[in-house]
Amino acid sequence: MAETVRKNMLTRAGLDRYEKELEELVNVKRKEVAEKIKIARELGDLSENAEYDAAKDEQREIEARIAELTQLLKNAEVVSDDEISIDKVSVGCSVKLLDVEFDEVVEYRIVGSAEANSLENKISNECPVGAALMGRKINDLVDVPTMAGTVQYKILGIQRFE
Repeated sequence: MAETVRKNMLTRAGLDRYEKELEELVNVKRKEVAEKIKIARELGDLSENAEYDAAKDEQREIEARIAELTQLLKNAEVVSDDEISIDKVSVGCSVKLLDVEFDEVVEYRIVGSAEANSLENKISNECPVGAALMGRKINDLVDVPTMAGTVQYKILGIQRFE
């Protein structure tokens, strides 16, 4: 049975950010760490050379991140601006919600799981809140099951974000 490849939903901004990071790692960081390794080798005995060990660790981290980004971008599916509807919640939009119980307004950006970052109010279309909101419209009441019970949101607004 063929393995299905999971697509990574990305906004255009997310794609650009990951491509820029990959380019920086390949063209700048990789060369910098190679130079650090070369200099550390010239210091002599590698068995007790902390600079060499640190540079090799850094090299492993860079190569792992390059592999991770390459895989992510290989399976990327970019949500283009013309696919982002403001009639209903979708990846690439910002949604303003009213927490009905606490009478509190919150705003989230709906992104693919690779771009999710709770500190920036970017939630995945696959997380409980994001999944419950997908396809819903302004003024819809949305019930989101959580471990602490059901949270009800009213959708106040939907817009594209940059």
